[in-house]
Amino acid sequence: MTRVGSNTIERLARLGFGARGAVYCIVGGLALLAAIGWGGSTGDSESAIRWVFLGPFGAILVGLIALGLFGFSLWRFVESITDADRHGTNAKGLAVRAAHFGSGIVAAGLGFTAASLALGLGRRASGGDGMQDWTAWLLARPFGPWLVGAIGLGIVAGGIAFLFKAAKGDVTDRLALDAAHCRWVKPLGQFGYGARGIAFLIIGGLVMVAAWYQASSEVKGLAGAFSTLRSQPYGSILLGIVAAGHLAFGIFGLIQARYRHIDAPDLDETDDAVMRAVRSLN
Repeated sequence: MTRVGSNTIERLARLGFGARGAVYCIVGGLALLAAIGWGGSTGDSESAIRWVFLGPFGAILVGLIALGLFGFSLWRFVESITDADRHGTNAKGLAVRAAHFGSGIVAAGLGFTAASLALGLGRRASGGDGMQDWTAWLLARPFGPWLVGAIGLGIVAGGIAFLFKAAKGDVTDRLALDAAHCRWVKPLGQFGYGARGIAFLIIGGLVMVAAWYQASSEVKGLAGAFSTLRSQPYGSILLGIVAAGHLAFGIFGLIQARYRHIDAPDLDETDDAVMRAVRSLN
């Protein structure tokens, strides 16, 4: 078993994995309830945070989620720049690090949403779809459809990477767990990564359709991916499987919060680590 160190960035990273895991537990749990007809809803991460906010001690819990998401974002930035996870500087390693940097941006945006709720700055329901807004803005720019198409292709590539990771079965490589625990944690992680991969394929495909037709209304996030699944033949079953997978992904995130190997430079060492990483690319 791993120990929880005193490194500040490591502590924030662990809080971040836990916050992200909790959010996906709620996303998957609510969607699963919707699939089996027991209420629930097919929402995204922001919807899950708003659901927490409306419950007991909502502002406090959402504030903790915001702190965790900022911690996860910081870890993703530091990890991708300094190569703390040692992915390397070959094409594959740089692609993974770039994807992690992108996930840090997404986590930071979600963290700002959570923080605004906790501070009472965003209590009203969201007035629009953020993905549709930025897609509409981008489509209006020169070469906008090509840029939107490239983003959609990147999301699809991320989905394929998730599916490949699930099939390869190396999801527990960075966990400090013995073989007995990995025996049940590994399929849990594979199921979660597979579900995320399917969602990414749908989301990326819809973004590419938006680029083709130059219509931002075609863009849907995770909630749209759930709705797309539900509208298919045997949709409730498909939605139930993918929703359960997102719940599994959330539980796996909570396990990562405790047992993931995190070799992060501390705050006073980060500048030196960044400079070493930059020199290694030259």
